[in-house]
Amino acid sequence: MADATYTPPPVWSAETVSGGRFANINRPTAGAREERELPVGDHPFQLYSLATPNGVKATVMLEELLEAGHTGAEYDAWTINIGDGEQFGSGFVGINPNSKIPALLDRSGPTPFRVFESGAILVHLAEKFGAFLPTDPQRRAEVLSWVFWQVASGPFMGGGFGHFYAYAPEKYEYPINRYAMETKRIFDVADRRLAETRFLAGDDYTLADIANFPWLAPFTEGNIYNDAKTFLSIDEYKNVARWVAEINARPAVQRGRIVNKVWGDEDTQLKERHSAADFAGKRLVSGPPA
Repeated sequence: MADATYTPPPVWSAETVSGGRFANINRPTAGAREERELPVGDHPFQLYSLATPNGVKATVMLEELLEAGHTGAEYDAWTINIGDGEQFGSGFVGINPNSKIPALLDRSGPTPFRVFESGAILVHLAEKFGAFLPTDPQRRAEVLSWVFWQVASGPFMGGGFGHFYAYAPEKYEYPINRYAMETKRIFDVADRRLAETRFLAGDDYTLADIANFPWLAPFTEGNIYNDAKTFLSIDEYKNVARWVAEINARPAVQRGRIVNKVWGDEDTQLKERHSAADFAGKRLVSGPPA
């Protein structure tokens, strides 16, 4: 059935409220909306985030670095509640002018500096600690290709499929079909690759897996966008499922997935993270809100 016809006006304006789950915070303008300073802890890295797929990229990376013995990667993680518009506070906008989580403040040197956008955070940390990113040019190029494949693919799965299938106030056939098709194509790309190799960039666990896992795993596990797993027939991607299970068995991944998580059972939430002791008594299961 075709959608109702919409005729765009000659010049678009923001007079019409953008509906859906995030209608209360959506605006066509950038910049701070209120004065709000960010908290700062004692560790070299200050992360301001939420346990959405993009946020989990950063926390898994930091936990993996610590698991590998890089004690200089100690961090404080502070929750930014995007549903409440906390990403538009002046302190957060000062770190990320795009007002998206995650954002990182690197205080490990004499002059603190910001790193924003999840892909940039991963590459920065990998280069700083010499971990999860090969130095051999060919292998490095393969890893970075899969990292930036994910950065380009995420908006189709989240802002595209996720929005129109789960969050939009009306369910229209065309956008749901368009983004369902693209999400399945993304899974097919990953599944074909993982039929050839153990991990996305080859035989070694790398930045490519850390970047892609937080997006592909929730679909595979069935805990994102309501019944998206069934709707998209995600069970057919057997190689992705094998890869998800292997990565999710890693202790650092299990820890990283609950940092800045503020939904679900209380013992699976960790609103703030300041040391390894904060995980005591926590049940290490996760997933973004459905």
